[in-house]
Amino acid sequence: MNLYGGKFKMRLNTKFGKYGGTYVSELLMPALEELEAAYIRSKKDRKFQRELKMLLKEYAGRPTRLYFAKNLSEKLGCRIYLKREDLLHGGAHKTNNGIGQGLLAKYMGKTRIIAETGAGQHGFAAAMAGAFFDIKTEIYMGTKDIERQKMNVNRMKLCGAKINPVSLGSCTLKDAISECLRDWVANVKHTYYLLGTVAGPHPYPSIVRDFQKVIGEEVKEQILKKEKRLPDYILACVGGGSNAMGIFNAFLKEKKVKLIGVEPAGRGLNTKFHGAAICKGSPGIFDGALSYLLQDKHGQINESYSISAGLDYPGVGSQLSFLHDSKRVRFTAATDKETLAAFRLLAETEGIIPALESAHAVAYAIKISKGLTKENLIVINLSGRGDKDVFHAMKALGGKSDEN
Repeated sequence: MNLYGGKFKMRLNTKFGKYGGTYVSELLMPALEELEAAYIRSKKDRKFQRELKMLLKEYAGRPTRLYFAKNLSEKLGCRIYLKREDLLHGGAHKTNNGIGQGLLAKYMGKTRIIAETGAGQHGFAAAMAGAFFDIKTEIYMGTKDIERQKMNVNRMKLCGAKINPVSLGSCTLKDAISECLRDWVANVKHTYYLLGTVAGPHPYPSIVRDFQKVIGEEVKEQILKKEKRLPDYILACVGGGSNAMGIFNAFLKEKKVKLIGVEPAGRGLNTKFHGAAICKGSPGIFDGALSYLLQDKHGQINESYSISAGLDYPGVGSQLSFLHDSKRVRFTAATDKETLAAFRLLAETEGIIPALESAHAVAYAIKISKGLTKENLIVINLSGRGDKDVFHAMKALGGKSDEN
């Protein structure tokens, strides 16, 4: 049953400055308008909001902890807090959006969910939502990512989701998104596309940001309680950018708080093996929106590279593109080598194994700590746990791994 029938005019901001927009086939416009209207209604629907709040608390396990990393702080010489999204049910921040959009699909009366995934965490979040709300779920995932994220593939299957391997292009996240959009065009009447990041056509950047902004809202309350002041720096890894917008959003008006997004430099920004869409890219149309992306002089998409599947994406969210141009968020990049060193350091000092995606932010904290003192406060969004990456990381570190 569709509880959100009827039509509304489009009322959300479709763009962030010049970025964003809806550059899609005419066949998808009615679906995007229906989605926006349903989302606007959900924001005003007390029943929906009560159910969402309950699920985030009782099912997902919010609020997540803001943990003072004492050993890491002593080693680096400044005060470092970790926002423990890795402790969320499912193991990553993706659960916030999976629950939110899954609930929206239920209220819209959709009988099928499709989703894309790279690292598998969003795919698992969508699979969990599909299982919980009893909605048939299919996940599109590049064959390259299926190979390096076997654990999450199995978790999705256990939740009853069907995995659709994508062997086109680079066989990674961008190609999975493309296949999802094709599927949605063909099955739009009964299918909900549960997009996982703050990229894509309007209204997805706003929807995903709003379901993730609870991260930063909690951080603001928690850090004021613990330190009686706001942090000097907030660091987050950036692929599409959902965890970054999730933690940055509450601090955009706090000008004294430096917001830093850390992209994947891969094997180095001066090589072709990286995924730094803002640091090395330029504005263009990609996945239905105007944003920064990796492209050649003819506007053809360049393949991205990252040791972390979740950051292996040649574009970035439209709001983050705007925040870069407006200089509210500063963007930098961490190499695979720096990321692996951070992955190991956090495990050895705190007994916490981060996702390789999150380790990019830890790597940059290590870098900037050299110019800081014990009075400086850094908050790192530990967006996911690293169980999924252990075998991959151990091989890259030169150690032995046994997947059996």
